[in-house]
Amino acid sequence: MANTKNTRITDMTTGSPIKHILKFALPLVVGNIFQQLYNMVDAVIVGKYVGANALAAVGSCGFMSFFFFSLCYGLAVGIGVMISQYFGAKKDKEIYKTIANSVYVVAGVAVILSIVGVLLAKPLLVLLRTPAEILPDATVYLRTTSAGMLAVSAYNVVAQILQALGDSKTPLIFLSVAAILNIALDLFFVLIMGIGVAGVALATIIAQAVSAGTCIVYAHSKVKYFKIKKEHMQPDRSIIKEAFRLGLPLAVQSSAISISCIVLQGVVNTFGTTVVAAYTITGRVEQLVLQPYNSLGTAITTYTGQNIGANKPDRVKKGFAQSMLAGLVFTAAIVPVVFLGAEGICSIFVEDPEVIALGTKALRLTCLCYFGLIMIYVPRAVLNGCKDARFAVLNGATEVACRIGYSQLFTSISSIGYMGVWFTTGATWFTTAFVCLLRYRHMFYPHRLRRPGIRLPRVAWNRK
Repeated sequence: MANTKNTRITDMTTGSPIKHILKFALPLVVGNIFQQLYNMVDAVIVGKYVGANALAAVGSCGFMSFFFFSLCYGLAVGIGVMISQYFGAKKDKEIYKTIANSVYVVAGVAVILSIVGVLLAKPLLVLLRTPAEILPDATVYLRTTSAGMLAVSAYNVVAQILQALGDSKTPLIFLSVAAILNIALDLFFVLIMGIGVAGVALATIIAQAVSAGTCIVYAHSKVKYFKIKKEHMQPDRSIIKEAFRLGLPLAVQSSAISISCIVLQGVVNTFGTTVVAAYTITGRVEQLVLQPYNSLGTAITTYTGQNIGANKPDRVKKGFAQSMLAGLVFTAAIVPVVFLGAEGICSIFVEDPEVIALGTKALRLTCLCYFGLIMIYVPRAVLNGCKDARFAVLNGATEVACRIGYSQLFTSISSIGYMGVWFTTGATWFTTAFVCLLRYRHMFYPHRLRRPGIRLPRVAWNRK
């Protein structure tokens, strides 16, 4: 049952946990790096050929775009978790019906958010105190990326479903093609057509639409679960309700993190264009560095979902321990690379010496905090795979509180000033890591924390 002819579906409920996780995560790392590379290409082309103000414009609305995308992405992840548990439990009928009903869930939300993003782009950017000199370009970029949200959401939900079934290679193939197309379109629209920031946004949306379309065609032709019949298309209230019950907290988690980043971006914007440009650079580098952690987390969520569906919590705990060790080894290797290469990295984006100097200083600060990331992504992924919806909300609330509170605290200290925005990032990571580890311990080792009056979270698997 676990494997389907001509597909890469994988059953993770038997065999070596870390082997399954790393084998699954590697294509995700490559795919996510490809995605971030074409995001970085956007920044490099804009910074080098349009100017620092244009780069600041793209950066100033980046988190707002991510906020809209994260709402749909959270729902896609929730659907993926549902399917991974059904797959582990060998419930084929539920997989078919969940895939069919995911169309109603994700498409409806994507269309609504797209309309909101297009209509309210400028007011939202004004609310964020975006500098006047970059507001027109930022508005164009946000409107364009919002208009393409349906394509982005379509790719995300198909990719999440394939990953839930243990296939992380197929999304990589189509994402890689999209990355190459994105780079080519960037150069065409900016260097040949000369339409600046609008061209960069348009190139990204076209590439994502191509990625979504080709991935859907492949899935329908090669994966049996995508061969939906008429009876599967009947709206199922229980499935839709479960998708929102699990997906909305995950969307809240992602969007809350986005909101906290938007608030921090608003603080950054008050310090002027140089700080905004430097923050944009460090943000792009951070997104690239995050990809191995994010990929490992996605692999663990799929692994956890399948094993919880198969009623094997002990395998989940074993996978957690092995993944934490692998993540700490990677972090110990990447920190010195970023610290020593910070100046060279910043000079890739811009030629302004003031921006390079500030970006270098900021990168060397934040890279020392990367150890907090592994302590966030691994336990959070396990909890997501267990359908711990309450934690998703708690996690998002923690990041919002930290970014708002720490940014106000650090930037108000005269000796820190605008560097406080980067101190905020590091402090937020470590505080969130503590919350994630504590929640994981509550879930899997409740007997060690049992105290009178403390209500432990509901166990996510069935006791034998």
